[in-house]
Amino acid sequence: MRHFPIFLDLRGRRALVVGDGEAAARKAALLRRAGAEIVPAARFDAADLAGCALAVGAGADEGDLQALSAAARAAGVPVNIVDRPDLCSFIMPAIVDRDPITVAVSSGGAAPVLARLIRARIEAAVPPAFGRLAALAEMFKADIRRHLPDLAARRRVLERLFTGRAADLVFAGREDAARAEFSRALAGDAPAGGMVFLVGAGPGAADLLTLRAQRLLGEADVIVHGSDVTGAVLDLARRDAERIAAGGPEIAALLLSLGRAGRRVVWLVAGEAPSSAEEAQALTDAGVAFEVVPGVRAIA
Repeated sequence: MRHFPIFLDLRGRRALVVGDGEAAARKAALLRRAGAEIVPAARFDAADLAGCALAVGAGADEGDLQALSAAARAAGVPVNIVDRPDLCSFIMPAIVDRDPITVAVSSGGAAPVLARLIRARIEAAVPPAFGRLAALAEMFKADIRRHLPDLAARRRVLERLFTGRAADLVFAGREDAARAEFSRALAGDAPAGGMVFLVGAGPGAADLLTLRAQRLLGEADVIVHGSDVTGAVLDLARRDAERIAAGGPEIAALLLSLGRAGRRVVWLVAGEAPSSAEEAQALTDAGVAFEVVPGVRAIA
């Protein structure tokens, strides 16, 4: 590992940005998003470095960049000169911002374009709902520590919350219900029940499933599916997941029974989205949480 990854708290701290042009503006905007107070300078002046927590150079004269790098290193101020790793004491990574979750990807300056491509893949796999889930956990942080002083017990409860119904509710946009689930877990009560996902499998090819559908298949306890769902799609489900081939009027009762039993259920139907009015109404009436996850639309 050439560079040691750290995350700096820049809130309310000064950050010197020397130079002008698009690169300097991008770096200034990024630092400002992290709460830094930007000190802009077209040319380097050693006096500007005083009190700065970090310095960046981009689009300035070579002499200014060299001087900035040398002065910052001498003062112990982290410095980054864009596209000049020889003048840097730290590397600016490609960032996935899911505040308060932050993912940083760096190639150590060897292949920045590759780092950005990896970032794009992570962004697709880590939707913004993960940030909302982390923010919810932060709201309960003090209560969790107070109610669960034992580290192992705390970890078990948090893993259940982050991978179970509470997380599902956050992803479904039902954050009030997710907060109730956190409170219930801290009180030691049993979970309120399972969660049912009404998922459209799209045109049929496994590689046309949405990322959301793929994740749900990998996490579900039970897959309820029609005969028109292909084997290639079902192969994406968890190996130990129960598979139930079903259709017709009994679907609503089946989904209701599985949801009440606390199971994570995916009802998988070929096409853009399940015809879910009857099933959704039955789940709503019974108080079982559900979410409709549309599939990819087939193009004629």
